[in-house]
Order: sequence, then C-alpha cells, then structure tokens
Amino acid sequence: MNEQVQALEHATVRQYCKALKMPVIGANFVRVGEQAVKEKHSHIGYLEALLQMESEERDRHAIQHRIQDAKLPRVKTLEEFDFSRATQVPAAKIRELGEGGYIQRAEPVVLIGECGTGKTHLATGLCVAACRQKKRVRFTTAANLVNELVEAKQHNALKRVLQRWLRYDVIALDEVGYVALAEIGAEFLFQVIAERAERAAVIVTTNLPFSEWTQVFPNPRLCKALLDRITDRAHIIETGTESYRFRRTMEGRQKKKAS
Repeated sequence: MNEQVQALEHATVRQYCKALKMPVIGANFVRVGEQAVKEKHSHIGYLEALLQMESEERDRHAIQHRIQDAKLPRVKTLEEFDFSRATQVPAAKIRELGEGGYIQRAEPVVLIGECGTGKTHLATGLCVAACRQKKRVRFTTAANLVNELVEAKQHNALKRVLQRWLRYDVIALDEVGYVALAEIGAEFLFQVIAERAERAAVIVTTNLPFSEWTQVFPNPRLCKALLDRITDRAHIIETGTESYRFRRTMEGRQKKKAS
C-alpha cells in the first residue's frame, strides 16, 4: 500500500477514535494490528483485543474517579494492611468483606478499637474495594458529617443534603465517639444512619465500646436507637487495644539506631 494512503487511513482512524472518545484504540490500533498479522490472529480477534484494551482503560479511569469522589483521607488498600502486626484483626473476615457481599445485603460494618489499631485503614480499604466494584462511596468523619448537616439546615437545604447521603452505596463514618455531640448533632447522625438501615451499607469506626456511647450521645433514648440501627445485622470487628502504628514507629527508630 502506498505510504501516503496508509498515513491518511491511520489519520482518519485516529480522527474517528477521537470523535468516538476511544483514545486507547486510537493510540494502539497500528501496533496491535501488526502484532495480529505477525501472530496470525483473525480480524475478530484483533477487534476484540482493541475493545478489551479500551474497556479496561475506561474501568481504570472510572475507579480512579470513584476513589476521588469518595474523599478518602488517604488511599489505602486492604492488600496493604499488615495483618501480621495487627494480630487482633480477623484477616479472613476482612477479606470476605472486601468482596462486597455486605453492600448488596445493606449490612453495617463496625470497627471498634483504640487509636492506632488500624480502624481507619480498614475502613478506607473497604471503601477502595467498593470503588473497584463500581459502587458510589463517601468517606467522612462523624464530626464533619454533623457540621455539614447543621450548615445545611441553616441554609434550608437539609432535605437535599440528606438525600445525597442516602444515594451512596457505601458511606464510612470515621471517629464516631471521638467528640461528644450536641443533641441536634446526634439527631442528624441518627437520621443519616436510620434512613440507610436495610437500604444501603454503612461503615463505622469507633474507639468506644458500645457501653460507653452515652458519654458522647447525651440522650439515652436516642443513643439506644442509634445503636440498634448500627448493630442490626452488623459485622462487628474488634481491632484491639495495642497500637500497631506506635509499635511500627518504635521498631523503625530502633532499626535506625542499630544501623
């Protein structure tokens, strides 16, 4: 084939790919075509390979977009969690949760333990896993959620904001119990959790055993109702009392001294 004709055909294909928003095919159809000829693949096999590459790239971008929308404090995965250091954490159970069945069943996940025991890492890892499964996810602290809802009420936008929180497939509420909440804040938190009960999954991290939740939720009746919603059909995982993060830091310092 005349080189000028071939160059024109390549340019035309790239134009079509740009118009159809298929950049991966546009960037790879020549290389993959040459490989297909060399390896004697059929034209259908060639087309399948290009479409697979485009689809995989779109999935990758979609996952990145979901992770950005989730507002994670840091992107940490379950694969990065060091179960050998956090021996209290049931690795098999966490990996099972990572498969996402709890999301379809709208079951809560509650991570209870002291600071540094991996609660936020595990909650973040479950959020990343959910994003990979094409779920809509949002991560926040309990205090930030309450502040957002209080501000929304002041601007007569509470109903709209509550509806937005209901649309997520998974929400992660970090640091429940770290800060005492005024009664209006506790009511807003209860409203979000109650409206999601048996409809959508929620992940909660807390440093307080359930018996001490009355310290941060002043209304005992509301506290009981909140616990009923959070613990119903929940996966309750205790991460322990010993900070593996602190232990890791100390071990790192000892290694530096030894070297």
